[in-house]
Amino acid sequence: MEKRNLSAAVKFYCNRDLAGAHSAAADAEAAMHVLMSQVERYQDQEVTDGMGNTIGKIENNMETLGALSGNGLVDLAGRMTLDASGEPIFNFGKHRLKRVAQVLKEEPSYYDWMMNGDFSLDTKRKLTEIKLRSASGR
Repeated sequence: MEKRNLSAAVKFYCNRDLAGAHSAAADAEAAMHVLMSQVERYQDQEVTDGMGNTIGKIENNMETLGALSGNGLVDLAGRMTLDASGEPIFNFGKHRLKRVAQVLKEEPSYYDWMMNGDFSLDTKRKLTEIKLRSASGR
């Protein structure tokens, strides 16, 4: 039910309005305060990956937070992750937990659907990299 933008996060986690929104300095400082508040709020809570596996606990140190935030992600939005053997798999929709290369081979129109859909540029770029890599046999 919460909006998913920086202003809403500052309001929710820091209990204040975002001042100077969209200036680099104000946005960076606000993001830092939101992260600090999240760490405090969720300290010692378990974090799971897209497949429900526990990958660690929230701790107030950068090494742990860095490891938890990018664990197994192929794209920044988390639409694709890595399976246990390190192969990219979809993390959403009808092909959730299926290997990306296999889906693109068996259902080529899925690539077009994603490229024309409301997915981030990073997701589309990574999807294209996987498609090209698969086509070249690497």
